[in-house]
Amino acid sequence: MNVRQAFVARSLHLCHVFLIGLSAWLLLSLNFPSGAQANSREEIQSTYLAELIVQARAAGLADQRQWHLLLHYRPSLTGGHISQADEPEFFLAINGKIDPEAELEATLSSFFSSQTFGSLPQAAPCAFIARYHWLQSQLSFDKDRLPAFHCEHFSHWYRELNPRGVTLIFPSSYLNNPSSMFAHTLLRIDQVGQTEETQLLAYSINFAAQPTTDIGITYAVYGLTGGFKGRFSTKPYYLKVKEYGDIENRDMWEYQLGLNQEQIRFMLMHVWELQLTYFDYFFFKENCAYQILSLLGVAVPEWHLTDHFILWTIPAETVRLLTQRPGFVQDIQFHPARTTTIRRKLEGLSVKEKNVLTEIIDDSQAEKTSTNTTLSPKRQGLVLDLAIDYFQYHNMTSEGTDVTEERQLHRLLGARSELDVVSPNVPVPPFSTQPELGHRPARAGIGGGWRNDESFEEVTLRAGYHDLLDPEPGYPPYSQIVLGSMAVRHYNKRKRTRLESLTLANIVSLTPVDMLIKAPSWKLRAELNTVKFNECRYCQNINLNGGLGLAFESQWMYRVVWFALPEFDANFSKAYDGRYRIGGGINAGMIMSLTEKWKMLASGSYLRYPVGDSSDAVLFFVGQRYAMTNNLALRVEFQRHPKDNEGLVKIQAYF
Repeated sequence: MNVRQAFVARSLHLCHVFLIGLSAWLLLSLNFPSGAQANSREEIQSTYLAELIVQARAAGLADQRQWHLLLHYRPSLTGGHISQADEPEFFLAINGKIDPEAELEATLSSFFSSQTFGSLPQAAPCAFIARYHWLQSQLSFDKDRLPAFHCEHFSHWYRELNPRGVTLIFPSSYLNNPSSMFAHTLLRIDQVGQTEETQLLAYSINFAAQPTTDIGITYAVYGLTGGFKGRFSTKPYYLKVKEYGDIENRDMWEYQLGLNQEQIRFMLMHVWELQLTYFDYFFFKENCAYQILSLLGVAVPEWHLTDHFILWTIPAETVRLLTQRPGFVQDIQFHPARTTTIRRKLEGLSVKEKNVLTEIIDDSQAEKTSTNTTLSPKRQGLVLDLAIDYFQYHNMTSEGTDVTEERQLHRLLGARSELDVVSPNVPVPPFSTQPELGHRPARAGIGGGWRNDESFEEVTLRAGYHDLLDPEPGYPPYSQIVLGSMAVRHYNKRKRTRLESLTLANIVSLTPVDMLIKAPSWKLRAELNTVKFNECRYCQNINLNGGLGLAFESQWMYRVVWFALPEFDANFSKAYDGRYRIGGGINAGMIMSLTEKWKMLASGSYLRYPVGDSSDAVLFFVGQRYAMTNNLALRVEFQRHPKDNEGLVKIQAYF
């Protein structure tokens, strides 16, 4: 065999071996397909994941604003980033809370994993559906190279929402609940085909703290320092109307927002994935209004909504911010609280009709007496409607069930159904205008005056929010919440500049009682001020004061609210023997609205101090405010303490 023949024979042998090997590989593939194919798929997916990570790094996706919004990243004090979300399971990377890039790459990796997330459970593209869709829009995923998934739970939830639009809801402030003293915001998801009659069946998206205690001081500390967990929830809207409008008696303003369908769907995707986390709740900053803005920010990232609120987030200011966006708020509606409806209906009754109403309320059989039939059928219907409103309000706000009232309400409903007339349409305008029309919450002032035998100049600064003499539009009437207020004075005779007062909190809630609504009025104050007492001319004094009483409203010539509040008062200062005096007395006065711009407040107190420095005091205060604009006012005040008189004129600007 020559060389050529040997080469041909060798080549044929190698070809034979190759064919045998190929046949064996095909045979193994046919007999054991799953393992081989799985290895192949894993290799393909691993390669594709590496490609996606390279693309994401090249595009700088981890630095893009939308990624930061989806993970709620904010700049940290050390120069990096930190997420405001606080549930570890919300992050797929070990250091995902502080590393946007690591979290993005871990998120991409999870899309190739069989691991499930949440309590349902779900594949990663479903549990983190907003992340998935945003990354898909940026990287144009080849779905043939990704594991298949089906998001049945999300699809069912989205069909239940049936979204057509979004409405921002603003329940007014509720001073009896510390977490709602500055009001609240939530979203209503308006449904396809929704009408005014069926909007109660829509769903709401709410963010709220989950308190672990109701003990006053502990509750306050936890609320201020992030001690409670805050979570998003999706509930039927009628439950929120019942909670805010019927039980807490808070007027509600509704702002229809101009979001398109794509923005709405993406925002709701983010709501879905936020069910996996919680946020530490901070009463002043990361509260309900802040988190609702963060949701809207996902829909419109270019607006930088939450960036407008650095130190604190006041719900009314978030509403103002949204209404300042041209065309974004498309419609505004007012939903009165049950008490507002009752008060407005009561205003329209004649004396005779009020007497009939009193008989109905006092006597369970009065709806069948001849007194009621002396009214026209329409006026009978109106009086019965108001009586029904009253008993429903009373049942909502009372603890436990009153069987007698339940029977009386049932009889009234029966009597009303027998009266075949439609009641006159009674307008229910709000007692306060919509919140964005009010003055700004912070305030600075400059003025001058005299105290005893010397003049002074004064500069004041207030962090928030509203006092009894501030311009009324946009704020609940006869309410006051003053936090973080201070005054600095320069006394000319003594040539001395000093801190005159520092107010931690000064809260007043005056609720005028009438024949149906009999809610108490109250006040609470904690501040540092100066006193003239004994040998001490202007000594610093810590004052704690609280009161509980009643208020009444009259409208003879002007709208006037009269109030009387028995009060407790404690003072701690070196001016007193033993450095303190504790006692109580009564505070009474009136608030008069002379015109829309001109308002006056006058009050007086008698206090007796049996504990500590035994003494008594008679105090008077008179103040007037004239609003030159909504955010600029002139104020004149006079107050008298024992052997200590003071007058002051100042200009105040709101910002």
